This record gives sequence, C-alpha cells and structure tokens, in this order.
Amino acid sequence: MNWEIVIGLETHVQLSTASKIFSAASTAFGAAPNSQASAVDIALPGVLPVLNRGAVERAIRFGLAIGAKINRKSVFARKNYFYPDLPKGYQISQFELPVVEGGALTIRVGDTEKSVRLTRAHLEEDAGKSLHEDFHGMSGIDLNRAGTPLLEIVSEPDMRSAAEAVAYAKALHSLVTWIGICDGNMQEGSFRVDANVSVRRKGEEKFGTRREIKNLNSFRFLEQAIKYEAQWQIEQIEDGRTIQQATVLFNPDSGETKVMRTKEDAHDYRYFPDPDLPPLFISEDWIARVQGDMPELPAAVAARMVEQGLTPYDASTLTASKSLLDYFQATVAAGAEPKLAANWIMGEVSARLNREEKDIDASPLSAQRLAGLIRRIMDGTLHNKGAKEALRHMWESDADADTVIAQHDLKANTDTGEVEALIDGVLAANAAMVEEFKSGKEKAFNALVGQCMKAAKGKADPAMVNDILRKKLAG
Repeated sequence: MNWEIVIGLETHVQLSTASKIFSAASTAFGAAPNSQASAVDIALPGVLPVLNRGAVERAIRFGLAIGAKINRKSVFARKNYFYPDLPKGYQISQFELPVVEGGALTIRVGDTEKSVRLTRAHLEEDAGKSLHEDFHGMSGIDLNRAGTPLLEIVSEPDMRSAAEAVAYAKALHSLVTWIGICDGNMQEGSFRVDANVSVRRKGEEKFGTRREIKNLNSFRFLEQAIKYEAQWQIEQIEDGRTIQQATVLFNPDSGETKVMRTKEDAHDYRYFPDPDLPPLFISEDWIARVQGDMPELPAAVAARMVEQGLTPYDASTLTASKSLLDYFQATVAAGAEPKLAANWIMGEVSARLNREEKDIDASPLSAQRLAGLIRRIMDGTLHNKGAKEALRHMWESDADADTVIAQHDLKANTDTGEVEALIDGVLAANAAMVEEFKSGKEKAFNALVGQCMKAAKGKADPAMVNDILRKKLAG
C-alpha cells in the first residue's frame, strides 16, 4: 500500500460526579426530558456558575495516571457557536490553559507495543440533546445533559491504522473506568470518540487534510468508520480530487461517512476567558491528596503479573478492565493455578460471554466455581474435553464442578490398562492406517490418536494416549 493513514482521537469522557460541573443539578441518566436542567444550566439571566470540585479532582487523577503535567493555573473560556441544544449560545470549556497537558498512553496491537502521546485533557460542560423522533416532523430539545461535566482528552496524530485507534480507545476506556472517573457506559453517552482522519503518501512528512468523524459510541463503529473514511480519501485523491476539511457523521447501517458541515478552526469559535469564572489554581497539596487516593495502575499490575509467570499478552488482556482483573484474582485466590486461570478466562469464559453479549460482571459462572473446575484439571480428574463439557453444564446451572463431573460421568480415565486395551482395539480395526504410518505418513498417527480418543470418549489423557500409541507402533 502506497498510503499511510494518520489518526488522532478526541474523546469526551463524562465524569462520575453526582452533580453537574457548574450547578447542583443531577447527572443521573434516564430522567424525564428537561427535568434536570437548572437555571444555571439553561443560562437564565443573573445566574452564575460555580465550579464542581469533584470534576477538577477527576481531571487531576487522569493527568497523574498518564504522567502528564498538571497546570497549577488553568482558565475557563467561552466557546461561541449556535445550536438549538446549546442554551447559552456558548459552551464553557478550556482553550489556552487546560488542567492537563501532555502525557502518554501505551497500547498493544498483537505483540507490538506503542506509546501514543496525548496533547491535553480539558474540562468542559456538555450541551443538551436534540431529539428528532416521534415529534410529527418537528424536533425536541432535552437539556438534561446541558452542564454535565466532561473531560475532553485529545491525542496527538500518532495512530496509523484503525486497529491502533481501537486499541487506544479501549486502553483509554479501561483507564478512566479503572481510576474511577467515568462509568464508561458508551450506550448512555459516557464515553464518546471523535476521530480525525487524514491520509498521505508513504514517506511524506506533511499531514494530509483531515476530516473529523463525530460521536462514535462503539469500538466497532470506530473501526468501521476509520476504514471507510481512509479508503474514501485515498480514492478521492487518486481520482484527482482534493480533500476539504469537514466534520462528518458515520452511518452504521450503510457503513459510510457523510458530511455534516465544513470544519471550523479554533478562531471560528471566538474563544475568550469566561468573565464569570476566575482562574482555577491547583495547589501542590491538592495534587498530593489526589495522588494518595490513586489505585495501582494497570501497567504496574500487568508488570507484576508477568513477573509471576504470565505472558505480557495475558497480563495486558486481564488488566483491560478492573472487573476482569478482579475475576481473575478471585479465581486464583480460590485455588486455581494462575496460567490455567488466565487461559480459561480469556478462552472459554470470554467466548461464552461474547456470544451472550455479557460483561464479566454478569457471568453466570462465579470465580469460585471456575476455580473448582480448574482444580479438577490440575489434579488430573478432568482432561480438556471433559473440562469443556463440565463448564457447559456449570454455565447452565448452579452446580459445582464435582457435582457436574459425577452427574455426567466426565471423570478422566487414568487406568493405563484400560487405555492400552482401547488402543489395541483401534490398531486392530485400522490396519491400513497403521501401515500408512509405518511407511512414513505422520498424518496417519494423528488420525490414529483421534480414533483412540474417540474410543475413550474423550476421557483419556491425550499425552498418555500419544505415548502408549507410539510405543505400540514402534514395537
């Protein structure tokens, strides 16, 4: 491919405060339209905003987590634009002096690690929401979200593929939920991503003209939108057209991006310091108190797990969310060997959860019951096939591993004499296959192993079968 994709992401993270950033109105999701819009939120004459201390502390916490600079002085500005769901006619945001500057986030794509630089993270208020359904051709405005506290996190254009962008978004989502500043609920709008995408020919230093894909609320849509947009830009340039800077929306049904408006630059918003809000000063003591309340970060936990014998891939996967890590640690605490626990959680358990579109918190198989299953693998009571069958029954009931093994006769056959007799029967019934193996066809051996495991109903130890079978064929 002669083209390089350049991607930077802007992520709006709804902060987990109970009240809004400049008023005492609730941020709870699902209230009746316009029932949580206070006089401050809708900018009635004479009202004044008061900054939510909890929102600031969450911004500081994020800055510390990414190794960023926490500005001791930051300023709130008015970002001026018109839209029906913006009652003030401007949004209170930050421009020249944000709370957080710099920092980086490490991502992993396959076996490759990469550091993505962050430009800034600034506090701002959300706008309301325009509703276009069920209004008989008209639109409705719900101002419940107006004033909801957001941390807008802006990356440098360091990503070069849709896969890297998704890895970054997932790592960021994991981090903000891990440190407790956001609930991460993408369906409710708590974590929304805008993707700035451009293309350039490989070897060029200058960036191409970017287009911004707005309000992507799933990792799948993020990947699809970037892939479509990049290919569209490449085709336009190869056909002799130029790319115009624009804001676009992604349609999940068609899989296409469509222009919403030409893209504004910062000067179009006429930023100026908000006269109703004094500069924000963050003391060293305040930062120290926030630092003291910080949990151990995913990278540190993952490093310790690698020291304890897990692979870097295992460690990064299991620390992708606090809930997943808690489940793994509870499984190990209940007696499961760590590597086996990692394999089963990342394999069979995750596969079943994905099929049922459930999170680990909703797993019908508790960590303690999974540990019971793994202990039976460890002591030789179960082999792989029997263990998978046992897990299926445990998933569909409240029974423990021992009960399921007894009820469904899943215990492994460890009687060497019985296994030898089964193998003798297979060899006698497959003389042609035996001759193929002796003539040098190794595939025939694998076929014989399969026949032996079938005869043993999957209960024999595959290693035992392999060992006995080779000795008999060599005899």
